[in-house]
Amino acid sequence: MTEKPNTIIRAKDQRAKGFVFHHPLGDSKSEIAMTMLAQMAGLKRLGVSIGRVPPGKEAFVYHRHHCEEEWVYILEGRAASDIDGAKEEAGPGDFIGYPVGVAHNLENIGQTELVYLMGGEQTSVEIADFPRHGKRLLRAGERIEFVDEKACEPFIPDVRPLPQDD
Repeated sequence: MTEKPNTIIRAKDQRAKGFVFHHPLGDSKSEIAMTMLAQMAGLKRLGVSIGRVPPGKEAFVYHRHHCEEEWVYILEGRAASDIDGAKEEAGPGDFIGYPVGVAHNLENIGQTELVYLMGGEQTSVEIADFPRHGKRLLRAGERIEFVDEKACEPFIPDVRPLPQDD
């Protein structure tokens, strides 16, 4: 029998289920302590997490999604979000929406921990580009791969008319 997930995730239980993530393309600048709240509550189609980024670090490297929208709501601290090449600052109470196709990242520019809620869609297939690294991420289910963008070739089908009866 499958264990039923808790629908209420108590504050006291959240840190115990968290983890620290360093993006593989982020060198030493990428660092986020994250707790995946929606996943803990058994949600499958929606992601909501709480993120904590130390001063001078970024949550994720600059990237853009092809399938999933994302959002951020700042709870504490100061952030800079690079949105399609333009840096915008944000603080407590500010909401940032990242539509599909908009490149973005989030960096802690304050002297204290940056704390925020983040969320978005959880599609079974996703493509994300990392334009400053020349990489593309491909995700299908649990499988995630990086490829060099230069290695991607256009799909050009060979389309011909149906033979006609005389």
